[in-house]
Amino acid sequence: MMMRTAVLAVTTAALLTTPVSQARADGGLEATITRTAFGIPHIEAKDWRGVGYGVAYAYAEDNLCLLAEEFATVAGERSLHFGPEGTATLGFEQVDNLSSDVFFRAIIDLPALREGTQNLTPRVLSLMDGYVAGYNRFLTDAGTQGVPEECRGKAWVRPVTRDDMLRLNEKQMLLASSLNLAAAIANAAPPGATPPKVAITMPKPGELGMGSNGWAFGGDATANGRGLVIGNPHFPWKGPNRFWQMHVRGPDGYDVMGVGLAGTPLPTLGFNKDMAWTHTVTQAKHFTLYQLSLDPADPTRYMVDGNSLAMTPQTITVPMPGGAPAVTRTLYATRFGPVFVIPNRGITWTATSAFAVRDANRANQRGIEAWLRIGEAKNVGDVQAAVSDTLGIPWVNTIAADRYGDALHADITAVPNVSADKIKTCSTPISGLFAEFAVLLDGTRQACDWDVATGTPAPGLMPAGDQASTIVRSYLTNSNDSYWISNPAVPHRQLSPILGEYGTTRSLRTRSNFMETAALLAGGAVDHARAQQHAFANKSLAAEMTLDAVAALCASEAAVSDAALRGCRALAGWDRRFEASSKGAALFRAFWAKAGRLPGVWQVPFDPADPLNTPHTLSTEGAKGQKLMATLAEAVAELESSHIALDAAWGDVQRVMAGNQAIPIHGGPGTLGVLNMQESRPAPYGGLMPVHGTSYIQIVGFDDDGPVADAILSYGQSTNPASPHAYDQTRAYAAKQWHRLPFSKAEITAAAIGEPKRIAE
Repeated sequence: MMMRTAVLAVTTAALLTTPVSQARADGGLEATITRTAFGIPHIEAKDWRGVGYGVAYAYAEDNLCLLAEEFATVAGERSLHFGPEGTATLGFEQVDNLSSDVFFRAIIDLPALREGTQNLTPRVLSLMDGYVAGYNRFLTDAGTQGVPEECRGKAWVRPVTRDDMLRLNEKQMLLASSLNLAAAIANAAPPGATPPKVAITMPKPGELGMGSNGWAFGGDATANGRGLVIGNPHFPWKGPNRFWQMHVRGPDGYDVMGVGLAGTPLPTLGFNKDMAWTHTVTQAKHFTLYQLSLDPADPTRYMVDGNSLAMTPQTITVPMPGGAPAVTRTLYATRFGPVFVIPNRGITWTATSAFAVRDANRANQRGIEAWLRIGEAKNVGDVQAAVSDTLGIPWVNTIAADRYGDALHADITAVPNVSADKIKTCSTPISGLFAEFAVLLDGTRQACDWDVATGTPAPGLMPAGDQASTIVRSYLTNSNDSYWISNPAVPHRQLSPILGEYGTTRSLRTRSNFMETAALLAGGAVDHARAQQHAFANKSLAAEMTLDAVAALCASEAAVSDAALRGCRALAGWDRRFEASSKGAALFRAFWAKAGRLPGVWQVPFDPADPLNTPHTLSTEGAKGQKLMATLAEAVAELESSHIALDAAWGDVQRVMAGNQAIPIHGGPGTLGVLNMQESRPAPYGGLMPVHGTSYIQIVGFDDDGPVADAILSYGQSTNPASPHAYDQTRAYAAKQWHRLPFSKAEITAAAIGEPKRIAE
């Protein structure tokens, strides 16, 4: 460990020399960090390098080990440091470390990314370089003993360079697209090669763990006639995709508060004095698949318009731990992108066919500029222009409202420019098998490549004008279904299928959203207090739609087993909510996870003319009723085998452990129509622990002076268990204790905890 420490110190000093001397030539690096309640940092700097410098330093104070591990991941060094058979979190999936390393070493084209920086604005480069300097400065200041115990003395805790930031940014852009095919790309090999030894699955949109709810209320719906935003992104409780709160005051009046992910040098979701915004994962597909016909003479050549084209081989070498020989693989790429395989879904590389993937977010370095412009926006029109001009938002809807009372929903992202006609004419006989996951096109024809439109920042992107955007003074909302309906009164016209499904069944969470929003508005104008109740109502639409029918079954001859009858009694006492105090919620969660998948579960089918209310009415006649009761008995057995009482309070089942203290967590599965979504898994300490769901919740309106913002970060600022801010907001979330965020200088000064920290070099 002493040798590693010495190497770390020397390397840190060497890497800091150049950035510091360059920074001083331009006036030096400087930032001030003031912490307020829950450890929220307010970072102030006179230039963009200073902003990145202060943000990185503050983030490292809270989450050094997490960020250091991320830098090791994107550098393709997980096998070296954590062993090839360990796992990494890529996107929202677990992938073995070797596949992760091969993927990043193949997909991240560092020379191209470096060349691409020539197209970045000076302030984006300054933010990135400042972030590098701030992270490295924290390592220097912390020394060996200042590094959290979790990663103290580890070789992967090292200084970073701009290359590390380019890699990390590339990963974030691919988060909800081809990153979820990492193992499929890393293990693709021509016929005759050794088949992959790892499990490779095809991600399903509904199972990627991605979610969120967002509401933008215009002046016609609010108590004061100004806009109001409720942001409720659903993201992981652990790992690199946790949000972190920050407030940044930078040059040219930039003054934005909100959250970002690991490595983001400014808020990517939040508010300024005039406008607030949130994001939800869009249903638009950001990549296309291509079915290839191979040259019979060589499976590494493919046919396009009758011509045989050679695939581009790429040899990847991954270092191994303990001096073991490095692992070498050769991957292949086509004009459409890398070849991939998912054997258990029939996506294989044979002597005659293969599949490739092209991602619109590869080398998308426009995101930071897009979020800079959003943060500078004076109104929702500016937000619309920011996402439209840059096409830099990678995979999320943008939902915003401003002090003037306008509300925006913009489903405008980096999307392949593939029209409905092209999807139809370029389909293959098996394209329908992939429709839920991606658009599959014919790779034998050059005409099936993406169309190039004038004026887009990269060739092949769909122009903003062909995507969905709406501004109203009533309200707009999204819960991850497509652009079709963000307000039932103003459905959007139909667009290319690559932007999402149109005229199809909406999820229970989306339907719950519209129903609860209608009830909210029927009760009067929206203000902060009513918005808080709306966000944490914890109602289950699935329960409201089914439990009366289940109760009738329970009173009939269908409830034949003792287990089903015990389940009936427990559900009869449930309040149909996922409050911490709700008794019976755990049983319904287990029951509907099975019952909701039964064929013909609804009597009344979906009707596109009534998407909010259909399908409905539980099918309970004859064998279907008996199957429902059998399913209830199975759910009872599942809980009893896990030693969970059928009438246990939900907060006694779904918990987070803070040391030896259990924190009860409210909220439930989105598949049950719960807006305050919490997806849980069995916990090692018994019961369930939340793994993905409600994260940073913000309610932002405006008065004459500026923003009025209430917020909670459900899992807290820090991943360091020794930090006082590891669980403090988790307790606040459990108690539904909202925090009024200090925004003005006077508010920050009054709320400061400790003295401001000035860092400079």
